Amino acid sequence: MSDSDLRRKPLPILSIEGVSKRFSVGGKTVQALASVDLRIDKGEFVCLIGASGCGKSTLLRIMAGFETTSSGKVSMYGAPITGPGPERGMVFQDYGLFPWLTVKENIGFGPKQRHLPKAKLDEIAAHYTDMVGLSAFADYYPGQLSGGMKQRVAIARVLANDCEVLLMDEPFGALDALTREKLQQDLLEIWARTKVTVVFVTHAVEEAVLMSDRVVVMTAGPGRIEEDIPLLLPRPREVSEPGFNDVRRSITQRLSSHVASKAPVVVQAGVAVPAGVTS
Repeated sequence: MSDSDLRRKPLPILSIEGVSKRFSVGGKTVQALASVDLRIDKGEFVCLIGASGCGKSTLLRIMAGFETTSSGKVSMYGAPITGPGPERGMVFQDYGLFPWLTVKENIGFGPKQRHLPKAKLDEIAAHYTDMVGLSAFADYYPGQLSGGMKQRVAIARVLANDCEVLLMDEPFGALDALTREKLQQDLLEIWARTKVTVVFVTHAVEEAVLMSDRVVVMTAGPGRIEEDIPLLLPRPREVSEPGFNDVRRSITQRLSSHVASKAPVVVQAGVAVPAGVTS
């Protein structure tokens, strides 16, 4: 690639460069992430996958601005991320809805903080309530909704806040299989309509292959990016297709070969060693 090609290449919407993260636990320093580099371009759907404890959620929270890095940098369009912002919306497994607000009030919460006129707020809430198929439930409270409906509200609330990046931390992990499959398809339709960038944490290989443009494989001890796998399967995808199963099997095998000890890594005298090992 020539220098002129590099100059024309647009900035990634998210850039993670040399990011490491350490926590203090019980008087010891535990290294959760080590030297993570990742580029995410505008409009991509990227899945982070790996065993529990590999740092997927920590990396996502750093992108959201909820966590700081111990070293390295994370940026959006080249500007450092120093904290949360409406352009990066987080969707959690436990929904995070306000129980005292209705569906439309939850969805309109972010725009309301911008002091928009009531007519505009109503328009935004109605638009995104309709987008997730909940217009008939606009005046319901979260306690009156199923788990799948709550997660639709959570997604709509983030989108209504004009977010450019949807950060999703195993959002469908607590749902039954049928509801999960329906929401996977709903999310793909929303992604196709809005062109929002999605970073999606999962531990399910099938889910990652079904939904993403790239599968980023992370390993533990400490958390690192082991492989960044582009998926060339055409959309829409069907899990019953032979090509789909070939890709799923290949990624599963790679994950299995990269499984490391789940013991946390402790930093002793500047050197990372598995917990329980003394120098």
